[in-house]
Amino acid sequence: MTVLIVLVVTLALAFDFTNGFHDTANAIATTVSTRALSPRKAVLMAGVLNFLGALTFTGVAKTIGGKIADPSKIQHGTVIVLAALVAAITWNLITWYFGIPSSSSHALIGSLAGAVVGAAGIHGVNYAGFTSIVQGLIMSPIAALIVGYLLMTVLKLLFAGTSPHKANRVFRFLQILTAAYQSFMHGTNDAQKTMGIITFALIAGNYQSTMDIPFWVKLICATAMGLGTASGGWRIIKTVGSKIIKLEPINGFASDLTSATVILTATLMKLPVSSTHVISSAIMGTGAAKRFHQVNWGVAGRIVAAWIITIPVSGLLAALVVNIFLRM
Repeated sequence: MTVLIVLVVTLALAFDFTNGFHDTANAIATTVSTRALSPRKAVLMAGVLNFLGALTFTGVAKTIGGKIADPSKIQHGTVIVLAALVAAITWNLITWYFGIPSSSSHALIGSLAGAVVGAAGIHGVNYAGFTSIVQGLIMSPIAALIVGYLLMTVLKLLFAGTSPHKANRVFRFLQILTAAYQSFMHGTNDAQKTMGIITFALIAGNYQSTMDIPFWVKLICATAMGLGTASGGWRIIKTVGSKIIKLEPINGFASDLTSATVILTATLMKLPVSSTHVISSAIMGTGAAKRFHQVNWGVAGRIVAAWIITIPVSGLLAALVVNIFLRM
């Protein structure tokens, strides 16, 4: 059991690290693409603020660790977590290689649910809790799309008489602030998912009996997320920052402010959301408000397709992996 827990923690930190470099784009793509910050400065800022954000909240961790399945009642809990992490990391690496901004959150949640079904059957999943999580994952990008569109519409009216040069200078500075805000919010939500899955394994392995997140778990997850973020994810930055629409500083500011606020709201509600979904949807919303016809809806469609397939594909992969592990 001790060996299994060590493996779980190691793989969880590897997932957190890949989540960091996979989702770096979500926090800084707009800032880099509009040249508000250099890539190096943007990545380092995102890494530090992701670390600090990850230490701040625990509500999302408790949701991940306790709402998909009950770790105190399910059999083979540590093996389930191990399989879920293998599947989620595999999907993260595949989508990173091809530059697809899919969701690490969807991959982890889909993998955990799939591994539970593969090991304990469909009755092992807490469907009420799982459904509430999926609802949050679906509603958050819709909210970001609508809020981004409305915010950009208001900004267009307010700055209609301002020269483009002056507006760009103002919003490039403001983008630094919103990128910092978004980086911090990313840490408050995304790193907690790994904290939750480690705590799930600790309860399943009888190392603790409650969903209280140990400080050492918070610290190592925050560190892994921060280091992963600081290593950068340039393939996805290119997709998010330039292929959806040609961004200007005002778009970037509106997108970052929208997505960070949606993530903050979800964190306060203890709901895991996909920062990838939220920022991409915010960019689509602000882009549509400024120049609807210039949004690359083909790329947007491929991103949405990746969102749709991530949970079922990662779930099937995890179910396969857990069955291989249980037969070993």
